[in-house]
Amino acid sequence: MSTPSLIPVILAGGKGERFWPLSRRSRPKQFLSLDGSGKSLLQSTADRLLTMAGSWDAVWVVTAAHLADLVREQLPQMPESNLLIEPEGRDTAPAVAWSTLEIARRHGNDAVVGFFPADHWIADEAAFCATLAAAAELAMKESAIVTLGIAPTYPATGYGYIQQGEKQGVYGGDAATPEPGFAAYRVDRFTEKPDRATAEEFLATGKFSWNSGMFVFRAGVTLDQLRIHASEILTPLEESGVAIYPSLPKKSIDYALMEKTQQAYVLPVSFGWDDLGDWNAIDRLMQSDKPNVELATHVGLNTSGALLYASDPEEVIVTLGLEDVVVVRDGKVTLIVKKDRTQDIKQVLKEIQANPDMQELL
Repeated sequence: MSTPSLIPVILAGGKGERFWPLSRRSRPKQFLSLDGSGKSLLQSTADRLLTMAGSWDAVWVVTAAHLADLVREQLPQMPESNLLIEPEGRDTAPAVAWSTLEIARRHGNDAVVGFFPADHWIADEAAFCATLAAAAELAMKESAIVTLGIAPTYPATGYGYIQQGEKQGVYGGDAATPEPGFAAYRVDRFTEKPDRATAEEFLATGKFSWNSGMFVFRAGVTLDQLRIHASEILTPLEESGVAIYPSLPKKSIDYALMEKTQQAYVLPVSFGWDDLGDWNAIDRLMQSDKPNVELATHVGLNTSGALLYASDPEEVIVTLGLEDVVVVRDGKVTLIVKKDRTQDIKQVLKEIQANPDMQELL
């Protein structure tokens, strides 16, 4: 079997709690259509990665056990052998380690692997594919663990930041066209979710990118680095396989590896991107010129800056004198929250989780 130029792995085990009540435990946000396309976020992610993968045989998905049937339903073209089912969620470091081991066993240590969250929105798919081609070229030529850095458009405090260091070269592009390719840099440091003043300082330097959570590397390079920096995750997987999974440390790949390795490179990119982290992302996605973003039958008076969503088109949301709120109606639940408090939805869910009579709402 030939090895594809890039083997994309989609991370699809997330809970999507900040999109509650639409996103539920049995059907989290990656399985929902939030952009009006009729395709779920998972399906859209897989479709745009097919260009680089070449065929469904090269597309992999890592997901939770209770979500595996949803993946099969939404991606029926993907081979069952490419579906990795986590017995228990342990964050992204174990997921990356396990899937990289499996791909290396099938395709060898020189296989170029990419990791992609299932819930991102990408505006320009041609630019996205060109960026991946450059990242794959860099990974093939160097012992590089490449992360895609998004050009920041405002001083966000909800994203991690990557500081670019020394320039390492230009990758991608075509000598026969004006396309200049993409500059790659060594990573100087990662910073997790800074305060606003620090984020403003980062933007002013022009040397920081948002951490997209997308990575490209040769399998053997990352396995070697995991042995050095995260042996407590890799070694048990090598020795015992997935059976050991529930006892692995719960760590993100950023914390377990990217903040420690000397092989981290960043490829700053500028295609339109959003991580669709909470309901405010729909506002950004729709970019409506109207007073409100209405994904529901809505009757409003003196209401502005509102996002209104109803899963049942026959239900009507009526508002009077509201500003900058999110109103979501789904099943038995109605959520009403100020836009600047959507990050706190997870705190409400903790209250619901503690009430045995409300478990059906999760």
